[in-house]
Amino acid sequence: MQPIYLDYNATTPVDPAVVEAMLPFLHTNFGNPSSAHAPGHVARDAIETARAQVAGLIGANADEIIFTSGGTEASNMAIAGAASRESGRRVIVTTAIEHPATEATCAAMEQRGYSVRRIAPRADGRVDPATMTAAIGADTALVSVIHAQNEIGTLQPVTEIAAAARRHGALMHADAAQSLGKIKVDVRTMGVDLLSIAGHKLYAPKGIGALYARRGVQLQPILFGAGQEHGRRPGTENVAGIVALGRACVLAAEHLQHEQGRLAHLRDRLLAGLQQEIPGLKLAGHPTDRLPNTLNVLFPGVSGRVLLQNCPHVLASTGSACHADREDPSAILLAMGIPAEEALGAVRLSLGRYVADGDIAGAVANLVSAWRPTAQTNPANKPAQKPVKASA
Repeated sequence: MQPIYLDYNATTPVDPAVVEAMLPFLHTNFGNPSSAHAPGHVARDAIETARAQVAGLIGANADEIIFTSGGTEASNMAIAGAASRESGRRVIVTTAIEHPATEATCAAMEQRGYSVRRIAPRADGRVDPATMTAAIGADTALVSVIHAQNEIGTLQPVTEIAAAARRHGALMHADAAQSLGKIKVDVRTMGVDLLSIAGHKLYAPKGIGALYARRGVQLQPILFGAGQEHGRRPGTENVAGIVALGRACVLAAEHLQHEQGRLAHLRDRLLAGLQQEIPGLKLAGHPTDRLPNTLNVLFPGVSGRVLLQNCPHVLASTGSACHADREDPSAILLAMGIPAEEALGAVRLSLGRYVADGDIAGAVANLVSAWRPTAQTNPANKPAQKPVKASA
């Protein structure tokens, strides 16, 4: 039996059409885009085409796209660069359920003398817009919120929060690494000034991403070198990766409407099948305001890690692919008020483009078969004291 891959939130396979688009720039079209000769012009033109393709997916202008090495660099650039732009504002407002790319950058800014206000979510995994709004003031330099929480798939009220940030003259950053390509993301409608993109969540290769920076937003540099990306991000461009990201964004736009409905249907079938066979199985996160592809379910009486070890035919995660060697309850689930004993039973099941209709029944059967003996022999898993940080 072929394994069933249900870990698309950790990373996606590269779409064959994306591979085809990037291959010429690994072989024939190898020129440096900063060179004045013909091969350099070919590479430069390819970058600018990709810039327009990325912008088209999010409703931006092409000159508002900065290519980066991935979503982590994009979020670092947004947070550190935006917060440092004005000395009179020394507060960053964020949530307690951010990806490490945001949380670790905010922690680093604290070491530089900034104050960070972290707003806890409600039990359903969503932050309260009124609570976020109350935390934003004249001293706020930046508000940073994850658009779709990567472990639980819950969507955050970014548009409402962005409106409050704008009223106070603060910049608004959203981490859209998990949401882009799964639901419609439009930077104008959302009202954000900055938005992070990760290629490997979007059927492009690892090591490529982008930052949307609204026209007029000035960012202090976090890297230093030559003048690539209009002086905003130095370093010779990853031309093949950039071309791949552009092609992936075109495909995402083409697939979006159909895939959103298809994946939501499969997701709901998967949850219903598990709930029918496993008494006491719970869904973590908001029941409706969520990504169409993501389930975070709490298996009763077992460790999610042990369950997956005993279920080799289903490839999933315990919510944190970046911390796969840890047996601690997720800090995201603990922040939602889920008891540590229950949080240890969490398994994140995330679907994607190559999950077929027939995979759902197979996934349910394998997970149930692994749960039954595990629950009988391992009914109480004592959690470690130190919670794990938010996942990738």
